[in-house]
Amino acid sequence: MSGTFRKALLGTVFVCALAVSGGAGSAWADTIKVGVIAPFSGPFATVGQTFKQAIEVYQAQHGKTVAGNRVEFVYKDLDQANPAQSKALAQELVVKEKVGYLAGFFFTPDALAVAPLIDEANIPCVIFNAATSAITEKSPRYVRTSFTLWQNTVPLAEHVAKQGIRKVATAVSDYGPGIDGETAFKQTFEKSGGKVVDSIRMPLKSTDFAPFMQRIKDSGAEAIYAFLPAGPTTLGFARAFSDTGLKAAGIRFFGPGDITQEPDLPVLGDAAVGITTTFNYSQAHDSDLNRQFLAKHKELFGSSDIVTFTSVGAYDGAHVIYRMVEATGGKSDGAKAVEAVKGMAWDSPRGPVRIDPESRHVTQTIYLRVTERKDGKLQNTEVAGFPDQPDYGFKAGK
Repeated sequence: MSGTFRKALLGTVFVCALAVSGGAGSAWADTIKVGVIAPFSGPFATVGQTFKQAIEVYQAQHGKTVAGNRVEFVYKDLDQANPAQSKALAQELVVKEKVGYLAGFFFTPDALAVAPLIDEANIPCVIFNAATSAITEKSPRYVRTSFTLWQNTVPLAEHVAKQGIRKVATAVSDYGPGIDGETAFKQTFEKSGGKVVDSIRMPLKSTDFAPFMQRIKDSGAEAIYAFLPAGPTTLGFARAFSDTGLKAAGIRFFGPGDITQEPDLPVLGDAAVGITTTFNYSQAHDSDLNRQFLAKHKELFGSSDIVTFTSVGAYDGAHVIYRMVEATGGKSDGAKAVEAVKGMAWDSPRGPVRIDPESRHVTQTIYLRVTERKDGKLQNTEVAGFPDQPDYGFKAGK
């Protein structure tokens, strides 16, 4: 090998190494990668689709460059709750893809699994959905733009009590958010004078809900409070409530808005009519920002029919990440990035939101909605709003 060729080769290796490490002047230094972990296949694939489409809507409206840095989203498929796989995907994103941010996470166990990694790598993690209150307590680098079960359930339980209902059965999926919802409803409802006559916890993968419906019937409850993760489980539960005669018997159905997410309404049909929910977003939300969001979504994808709560979680999550990138000048510094968004407030398609400095979770309006037909189409009509709702479950009982 000639001396000239050897010098040229070593120079090429040095330049490549500099680019990989993000050194000054490298072609890669201006690209900031965000790793998004979510289900893009399997029974919950619609969730990943809503995340990705909402991010694309945000970038179409706000551009792909922040403070001179190009923001690129890298997607990894996690088809169902699997903490070990979630951690493995996060490690791959950090080590191989060199991401500066993690985001997404539909299920709580998957979000919790990456806590040690984001602390060790000093990388912020913006949660688009996972709704157990305790998540943000596990690492100071978590920020959440979705909701929690406590946040949705406390105003709902107060509303149920004001309807004169005194006996309620709770039915929840047996994992973190479900237990949060059960606890929040029971504590709030019984403080208001009601009684929870049965507390049913259902395996996360339940498909046969008839035995649970029989328990509800036998309990003598006037109403049910139910939470299951949006998707096949909520579809099955809502159908079973109608098919087993509980709806016809006059038992009222309450729950967080996962039960009646917009993509499921056409399949649920009349079984969804009359279900009362509390949630942070409805396609029917009356605001110019929401109309612009839906219009851009339709322009890009031909339809806005699947837009739902996971969409605004991702859309606002992208907004928070952009603010972090701006505040850090594109440098990788998780602690500084999170500090920059504490107290951050903005107007969202869902309404006014703010990142609470202590919990790093959104304070927002929670809406009381009733599912009804309007102009031949099912929708979640907002009938009341409860402004400035915090995460009541953050450090609950501590």
